[in-house]
Amino acid sequence: MAGFGAATREWFTAAFAAPTPAQTGAWRSVSAGRNALVVAPTGSGKTLAAFL
Repeated sequence: MAGFGAATREWFTAAFAAPTPAQTGAWRSVSAGRNALVVAPTGSGKTLAAFL
């Protein structure tokens, strides 16, 4: 979550207990300038990973 702005971090932590592994993996790849293909079960946070 450190790579996001304060408002995004505050919203996320108020809405969710923690990022899912799918989210952290996608965010790590994108923040490193790489592409990411997120393959995970329904409900694992793929859409939010892509949105953020």
